[in-house]
Amino acid sequence: MKRLTSTKWLAWLAAPSAVTAGAALLLGLGVAAPPPAAAQSAAGVPLAGVPAAVVEDVKGKVSGLEFMDYVEAGRVIKLGTKDTVVLGYLKSCWRETITGGTVVVGTESSLVHLGTIDRVKVACDPAATLGSRQATESAATVFRGMAPGQAPGAEGPQPPVLYGLSPVFEVKEPDTLVIERTDKVGERRAIALRGKTLVRGRFYDLAKSDTALAAGGTYVASLGGRKVAFRIAPDARAGATPAIGRLVRFD
Repeated sequence: MKRLTSTKWLAWLAAPSAVTAGAALLLGLGVAAPPPAAAQSAAGVPLAGVPAAVVEDVKGKVSGLEFMDYVEAGRVIKLGTKDTVVLGYLKSCWRETITGGTVVVGTESSLVHLGTIDRVKVACDPAATLGSRQATESAATVFRGMAPGQAPGAEGPQPPVLYGLSPVFEVKEPDTLVIERTDKVGERRAIALRGKTLVRGRFYDLAKSDTALAAGGTYVASLGGRKVAFRIAPDARAGATPAIGRLVRFD
């Protein structure tokens, strides 16, 4: 794994994409940092409340962090020497395994001080992690006026792509999840989401029930009044592949 030097770490925090939390951490270490106003006014500074990455795994005792938590840019994570966290970045598709040290979450990747980081690019489509309102609008745009069994045309809007055959659905509360294939008539699933079927009470993982959708298929998932359109990549892999490559959000 690659160890990041403190020089690289400080250079990243001094860049325009740095956020106030990163600057505060530097000040705590007695190192000068860019004024918060400059960082806030620079292009590319993330909006408050917008998740940058999802926690795909946690090993050890990491305070305030759990499996499938979202973390925002600027979040500071302190790890013990044997603690490990795996972050999947929603925008850049970087998947990072970090052990020990202090982690500053960025918009597209992390910086680590006195720890190690192994960073791998995985197949993912940032559009697949849209919020529920955007996802509903996307589904309406793609599928409005389509006849049953008709796939979206190459010239029109395309649904986001998932790179796992078994999507992970984020839901707001237990309900009935309906998954219907739109490019082929007859494939429809209705799944009652209840208690133990949900991970942390809000994630339903098809991989846990050994359920796989069709490679290359186009689908609409419905939950209550919300809909999300998506397509399974022709080369999508089976099983519990990285979450950022198969995450569908009903937030």
